[in-house]
Amino acid sequence: MVSAVMSGGWWSYIHYSDEQAQPAISRAVLLRVAGYARPYVGRIALMLLTILLITLLTLVPPLLMRALIDRALPERDLGLLNLLALGMVAIPLFNGLIGVGQRYVSAQIGEGVIADLRQALFSHLQRQSLRFFTNSKTGELMARVNNDVVGAQRAVTGTMVEIVSNTVALVSTVAIMLTLEWRLTIAAVLILPLFVLPARRIGKILRRITRESMTLNAQMNGMMNETLNVSGALLVKLFGREDDESGRFGERARAVRDIGIRQALIGRWFFMGLGLVGAIGTAVVYWAGGYLVLTDQLTIGTIVALGAYLTHLYGPLSALTNARVEFATSLVSFERVFEILDLPVEIQDRPNARELRDLAGEIRFEAVSFSYGQADPNTASGIEEVERWGWGAEAGSAPVGRRPTPRDGASPAPSPPVDGEGEYSPLRAGEGPGEGSVRWALRDVDFTIRPGQLVALVGPSGAGKTTITYLLPRLYDPTKGRILLDGHDIRDVSLRSLAAQIGMVTQENHLFHDTVRANLLYARPNATDAEIVAACRSANIHELLASLPDGYETIVGERGYRLSGGEKQRIAIARVLLKDPCVLVLDEATAHLDSESEALIQTALERIMRSRTSLVIAHRLSTILAADLILVLDHGRLVEQGTHAELLARAGLYSRLYHTQFRTQTPVTAGA
Repeated sequence: MVSAVMSGGWWSYIHYSDEQAQPAISRAVLLRVAGYARPYVGRIALMLLTILLITLLTLVPPLLMRALIDRALPERDLGLLNLLALGMVAIPLFNGLIGVGQRYVSAQIGEGVIADLRQALFSHLQRQSLRFFTNSKTGELMARVNNDVVGAQRAVTGTMVEIVSNTVALVSTVAIMLTLEWRLTIAAVLILPLFVLPARRIGKILRRITRESMTLNAQMNGMMNETLNVSGALLVKLFGREDDESGRFGERARAVRDIGIRQALIGRWFFMGLGLVGAIGTAVVYWAGGYLVLTDQLTIGTIVALGAYLTHLYGPLSALTNARVEFATSLVSFERVFEILDLPVEIQDRPNARELRDLAGEIRFEAVSFSYGQADPNTASGIEEVERWGWGAEAGSAPVGRRPTPRDGASPAPSPPVDGEGEYSPLRAGEGPGEGSVRWALRDVDFTIRPGQLVALVGPSGAGKTTITYLLPRLYDPTKGRILLDGHDIRDVSLRSLAAQIGMVTQENHLFHDTVRANLLYARPNATDAEIVAACRSANIHELLASLPDGYETIVGERGYRLSGGEKQRIAIARVLLKDPCVLVLDEATAHLDSESEALIQTALERIMRSRTSLVIAHRLSTILAADLILVLDHGRLVEQGTHAELLARAGLYSRLYHTQFRTQTPVTAGA
């Protein structure tokens, strides 16, 4: 290991390894980037043509200066002087116009590639399982879609264009200089190693710092997303933690600031070194050229032209020397995007998946066990795990579907096996060899629901009720066992057709920051106004919506916060009614509502459950008494099932729950 301390006190020790001094540029990443650029081949060719024209025009002014000094002035040729002056104006004009065209074409290419990349990234994230999102911070995911893609855009519209243009400029300049004076040209090029050596040292450092900077920015975005949404802001204010959150954000903002300063300073030192090398080369050329002029081996106009070309030589030479550094650093953005695109999709359609149609609504759980721990060791359970491990984007990384080695020597951290209710329990001793560390949310659950039945899920908090409702629409897949819908294993049917057959109303119903109508149409975009009104009447919400100043065009606000809890719940019920599913999954959460809202929702639920198979997490005695079957869960196991009377007679867990939780409830009816 080699340690280097940079002067000025701005740098601490920086470590390199000799084999890693060069920034790695993965051929696989380059090929993937090229794949996104393939639809723009015609425009890329046009851009290369403009680069060639601009470069050639840029090389003309030094020749005009040479002609001015060696011919027009000594020969007192006024006509030639006028032509040279006109050329000195015309060339920059044409150069600028072509440059505008080049910028337009390169922007089309860059923006197009990035739009395609962003679309692919968003679509892939949409296909990730619920497990991935429960283990990821929304702000960090947004950073991948926004910040990292913008970084990739800079690579396409900036770095790549500069590499091509500087290469053309360098080759053309050297060719012209060789025709003017080959000895001075060789002297100017001999200092090339002094450009290369600093880049070998700096490249790896800038690459690592760039990745760290992106991670810190993503963490800062994650905190902003958590605290600046309505729920987060409400929590902060209720607990009076504004100053604490400002302090936490300040720490993260300062970390982003510090690494930005360090990155800028490294670049400044690097370019200072390159400038010094260029100055040395220029001095050598002018000294040697001056000697040749004094010995009458060279004209003054030629040395002036060579001096002008030195700028065109060392500028592109410095840029190309740094190009590997900049290019490898900019590819970090592509790598971070590809890390997400390479993530295997945990829940997806099998080949030749069946389409569900005309279901009767029979549901069967067969020996179903489930853990919220990572289902497949070859998948990442969240964005934090991607940050820790990386995923298939860097050179030498594992193929898709295989877990790569930890980045920077980090060890993997297991995902917390919990859901919204914290529904899991430690595996009891002796329950399966080699599984002692598994925490099961469900264990060997068997039951059958006949078409049209109303089934109530009952049990203490953390028993596994929510887990069952998550497994049925394939938000997760069982760890063991299988779930059948009308005799079809739900893993063998298409996700789209399964979603079309199952309607779900949860405790926390999400509404988009849009109109009431738009939120309702999310269930069925082609629904008519009459169908929307009919659904809202059935959900006991039409009269309220009609009385609003903007009616169904009323904006509901972030997550529906402009509406009360009961109003949001009834809109969610109306949305499910518009969907018209065969199977209903309901979390009958009305305990926190006033009695009028509760009665309206209960009436709406009774309407929505008619002639449908319904699986309800029951909080009310009236629902339990109306159920055709009651499933009693405890610590992830189905301990009892039967009707209300049958379960009371057994004097088991249900009987205890009835006497402690349900017996004192007074049934609420509409109009109460």
